[in-house]
Amino acid sequence: MRMFSDLNEIKSSIGTEIGASEWIEITQARINQFAEATCDEQWIHVDQERASQEMPGGKTIAHGLLSLALAPLFIRSVIGLKGLRNTLNYGADRIRYLAPVPAGSRLRGRVTVAEAEDVPPDGLRVNYHLVIEIEGGNKPACVAELIALHYR
Repeated sequence: MRMFSDLNEIKSSIGTEIGASEWIEITQARINQFAEATCDEQWIHVDQERASQEMPGGKTIAHGLLSLALAPLFIRSVIGLKGLRNTLNYGADRIRYLAPVPAGSRLRGRVTVAEAEDVPPDGLRVNYHLVIEIEGGNKPACVAELIALHYR
């Protein structure tokens, strides 16, 4: 984890890869919980028997939004910010899902500070470039620009 002592240090790291998170397994149980929570119970996500017959690789696949929902975990695991009052999710730009995530896969997030801009009176808006990698995969599961507001 890279620890930043103040918001100016983040600004000075624009264009720099901060790091990669630990791998996290995307189990069928996690996929099922996400399906239930979002009411997206399409068979490609939850029907293991049908997936074994009809899906390439014979496995269910995780929701694209499940991969993206892990973004806060990935970012917090590589970046620490001292002296913050709070951080707010400001949104996301340019989200792309590039490869399916079969059940049992492991994902990690690779984080770069893409942009940073002061937000008066005491904030900093940061665009994080996130690449969600699949262990052993040729293409990332997802790439996204995530925007956070950090307040001192």
